[in-house]
Amino acid sequence: MRIAVNTRLLIKNKLEGIGGFTFETLSRIVKQHPEHTFYFIFDRPYDAAFVFAPNVNPIVAFPQARHPLLYFIWFELIIPRILRRIKADLFLSPDGYLSLRSMVKQVVVMHDLNFEHYPHDLPFAERCYYRTFFHRYAQKAARIATVSEFSKMDIMNSYHIDDEKIDTVFNGANELFQPVPETEREQTRGKYARGNEYFICVGSVHPRKNIVNLLKAFELFKSATGSQIKLLIVGQRKWWTRAMQHSLDRMPHRSEVIFTGRVDNRELQLLIGSALALTYVSYHEGFGIPILESFGCDTPVITSAITSMPEVAGKAALLTDPFSPTSIAGAMERIYNEPVLREELIALGRERRKIFSWQKTADALWQCIEKAVV
Repeated sequence: MRIAVNTRLLIKNKLEGIGGFTFETLSRIVKQHPEHTFYFIFDRPYDAAFVFAPNVNPIVAFPQARHPLLYFIWFELIIPRILRRIKADLFLSPDGYLSLRSMVKQVVVMHDLNFEHYPHDLPFAERCYYRTFFHRYAQKAARIATVSEFSKMDIMNSYHIDDEKIDTVFNGANELFQPVPETEREQTRGKYARGNEYFICVGSVHPRKNIVNLLKAFELFKSATGSQIKLLIVGQRKWWTRAMQHSLDRMPHRSEVIFTGRVDNRELQLLIGSALALTYVSYHEGFGIPILESFGCDTPVITSAITSMPEVAGKAALLTDPFSPTSIAGAMERIYNEPVLREELIALGRERRKIFSWQKTADALWQCIEKAVV
């Protein structure tokens, strides 16, 4: 087969959620299937490290698709031409977008539909594009892959898609995420938290990460315990809002909140592995990879009791109501006050992590591709 792939999110040193999924799955699939030819379509000059095997042919197609108007140009004008030119048998798009104008069979990975449930968390043009086109993409696709049973049901119910058309391909976590020795934990706490223990929140600083309620919860925790524990928020502040700033400004303990910005995976492993617990209390997630990363690092997890997060965490995390700062703060207090609970969660997390791997993800995605071309 000639398989064309949308690889516009394979960007050096910027492999965030969907870019990481694209990297982890494709780097395995192309090597495991040398009998097929893959055409990786980038929207900017690419790094040679992303040409994973001899059967990968890179193509650069401008313009860079980073705005709704440019999305339309890239997927509806540029991509169909490329698919015709290379005589593609299949187009795989790991980031949810498809080409409505191409007659080539297409497989799309839809990670979540947060924009359908919380449209005002996104800029006006973005949410209009998503809500105009994504239900059409779902209808157009030969098959849909998604990363949790929650997201599968959400796609089925929101877009009236038959169960048989959707495959669940759970995410994995990088094997780099392992426990951190105590000496490195001390060094990391010294570097980032003034030598103190800390809770950690990981991910792009986006409204759905629930930063407002996390800040309120941390303030309640500090007032209740009087501890020196800090809160580290790790991720790019791309979607910082007035509500987040207002919550931060109102905190008597705002100096105890530390923003690290975006870090590479090695530094993230040290940060998660040195934390007292992960506080991942989003109000909508398609999966939640930081939960698995924390399990790998022997770090206890506090997460939300809604959307996909209970499905990922199982019994290996404290589940909270993300809309209740009191609920989140209560979980933080339990982690702080109950060392036996921390050890129990770590042990459960070690077992839970075994269920998920990027190899399993790649295998499931390939099975989805095979179903599409039958």
